[in-house]
Amino acid sequence: MNTQERWLKLLSPERLGANTEHAVGHSPGVSLDRSRFQQDYDRIVFTSALRRLKDKTQVFPLAQSDYVRTRLTHSLEASCVGRSLGSMVGRAIVDRHGLAPDVHPSDFGAVVAAACLAHDIGNPPFGHAGEDAMRAWFASHSANLAGLDPDQRADLLNYEGNAQGFRILTHLQNPTNPGGLQLTCAVLATFAKYPRRSHLAEPLAGKSARKFGYFQAEAGLFAEVAETVGLIPRAPGAWFRHPLTFLVEAADDTCYLVVDIEDGVQQGCVAPEQAEALLLDLAGGIEAASRLKHLEDPKRRIEYLRARAIGRLVDEAARIFLENEAAILDGSFDHALFDVSPVGESLQAVRKVAEEQIYNARQVMEVMAAGYEVISGLLDGYVAGACGPQSARNRVWANLLPADFERTAGDSNYLRLLQVADMIAGMTDSHAVSAYRRLKGIELPG
Repeated sequence: MNTQERWLKLLSPERLGANTEHAVGHSPGVSLDRSRFQQDYDRIVFTSALRRLKDKTQVFPLAQSDYVRTRLTHSLEASCVGRSLGSMVGRAIVDRHGLAPDVHPSDFGAVVAAACLAHDIGNPPFGHAGEDAMRAWFASHSANLAGLDPDQRADLLNYEGNAQGFRILTHLQNPTNPGGLQLTCAVLATFAKYPRRSHLAEPLAGKSARKFGYFQAEAGLFAEVAETVGLIPRAPGAWFRHPLTFLVEAADDTCYLVVDIEDGVQQGCVAPEQAEALLLDLAGGIEAASRLKHLEDPKRRIEYLRARAIGRLVDEAARIFLENEAAILDGSFDHALFDVSPVGESLQAVRKVAEEQIYNARQVMEVMAAGYEVISGLLDGYVAGACGPQSARNRVWANLLPADFERTAGDSNYLRLLQVADMIAGMTDSHAVSAYRRLKGIELPG
């Protein structure tokens, strides 16, 4: 398969579960102004799972200020950056390999934008602390995992929001449809930052193998996506990344590292002067940010530098991708794009400040600590109701499970545990706290 054919396969517009084939990017009866990949973006926008991100932790959980980002605003910002980055790369790839007229540069932008929009859709309440709380609970309640095979146990012991996201998109958001939302395989493969199962016989090297990207419940669906777009296998249940996933990762890194500094200033964790120095360095120095001398308001200065920094990072990510296209296509390149860029050192300085002054700020730690208690408490009750002995208390908790729980979970202990995780992961921060307070008797339902 030559490079042109490879890109055409990687940009497959086939919809998971729909069993249809059409020309790349477009389907009959759909205007060329709205490709199948743009349809995917729209499908994700209208999901309840995306709406719930408005009340899920980005950095500052349950922040009272309407200025700082939630998971939803972060996802929207990442999708905008991803669209620009994808279109920039797409223009060069289309010209380089003669993909026109089958592929337009905007197809690259639309695929990356849709994957970016969904990239955090599987996050449980309280961000990464929520994932940690789920893992810790299953590790300390291993008796509940009796009878599970190694893959199923690893799914829960290493619980992962990325895998939850794939499950939402391909099953939970529209469970009566084969393939869930029936997104294109190009978008689903690009969404998968970690294209491997949770349990591996031998560890795999590289950035894309640090975590896992699907639960065993969706193993068949993931394999179908990988086959459709031609991901390169690297081990049983593991593949090399879709090339455009590197652009999703770069857009995510760009947004969270740069804007977390901006939010940190708003929340009093970072001094404006310190933020300015960091962002000015990322923007390329005063020569690249000449308007700064005309701005006096600290808030406006930081917003301007944030925009300049993002613009430079987009240009740099596109350059690194295009320089390493062949290695990215064959799987031998497996780093974050910025890890091999001159801006990497500046980003590391930003990351260091964010970790020391923002992510470990007392106001963040206090709410995250509460998140551990909330998620652990909810798992205590719901797992007892789903899988525990038939005591009076457990029957009460069982009656609080979704109405179709027994029909969809059946006798599978694995599916029962996974569906409890689905229910809790789907809660917003506020809903989780409210449910915990009611179900633990701290307050009575109104």
